[in-house]
Amino acid sequence: MLFDRLLGLFSVDMGIDLGTCNTLVAVRGQGIVLNEPSVVAVKKGTNQVLKDGQAVGWVAKEMLGKTPGSITAIRPLKDGVISDFDITEAMLGYFIRKVNGRGKIIGPRVVVSVPSGITLVEKRAVYDSARRAGARRTFLIEEPVAAAIGAGLPVAEPMASMIVDIGGGTTEVAIMSLGDIATCESVRVAGDDMDEAIINHMKRTYNLMIGEQTSERIKIQIGSAALVGEETEMDVRGRDMISGLPRKTTITSGEIREALQEPIQAIIDTVTRTLERAEPELAADLVEKGITLAGGGALLKGLPIVIQKATGLEARLADDPLTCVARGTALFLEHFEEWKQVLENDLDIA
Repeated sequence: MLFDRLLGLFSVDMGIDLGTCNTLVAVRGQGIVLNEPSVVAVKKGTNQVLKDGQAVGWVAKEMLGKTPGSITAIRPLKDGVISDFDITEAMLGYFIRKVNGRGKIIGPRVVVSVPSGITLVEKRAVYDSARRAGARRTFLIEEPVAAAIGAGLPVAEPMASMIVDIGGGTTEVAIMSLGDIATCESVRVAGDDMDEAIINHMKRTYNLMIGEQTSERIKIQIGSAALVGEETEMDVRGRDMISGLPRKTTITSGEIREALQEPIQAIIDTVTRTLERAEPELAADLVEKGITLAGGGALLKGLPIVIQKATGLEARLADDPLTCVARGTALFLEHFEEWKQVLENDLDIA
């Protein structure tokens, strides 16, 4: 252990929120140092990353839906887990080198967040990807635990803390006490499903084909779970499914709210099921403590309102919900000796 600490003097230990949509990296004592899309551009039909590994993150996301026939922009994670091992390894390697510094010989210790509901095989894939990407030691932490720590909830106390972490691929709902999860449920419905619901709505209603980036812009600009303020409109451009020609149409916030009802209801159902399984004393704590929302999906306008209406408990956004998980991993590194018993490392999943 002493030797491992000495090695740490020559590397930058980091926490990684390996998300379906975005990957965030936090460094102990520095906070968030990297926030880039989980996208990699490769030569079509191969796993060869373009431009000597530089076509990763923001550069690659700009290529989504716009690549020529020889290039493919890939999101190597789906529903919070690795769907393309080699591309994930290349992406992690790029991010780790960018933060750790190319000149450092010693690899960093890395804490990676993973969804609570993934299998042992999926955990092993994350561990192997981080190790091959240059990590000296890799530890896995469940996303709801990291999110709760990053949100500043008193998870180590003998009282209930409830977190709803809505990411790109998964929604994690957990009730925690005494530093660990008391009850938890993970559902593979989250921000990506909201984007897909908007894409399907545009197809059905307007015969208009739009891409992922356009759908995401619609969700951010006029999407909502409940009526907040005045109804708004937005011009949307895409390809007409009948003529095949480019076309523009105008949509309203009301119709997008209706299109989002299915994924939103799935998230609410997950929250209520988790509450129903809570021990009576923990449930009693939540009457006062309420529910904290984290993750990029929690930024959907009106979402706290519908969750509060469905549960009867106060629902509020964490400070900077998009970075809660990454900040939580960094805090784990700061208090590593205190918290390491709830981490999973290579010995746990070998």
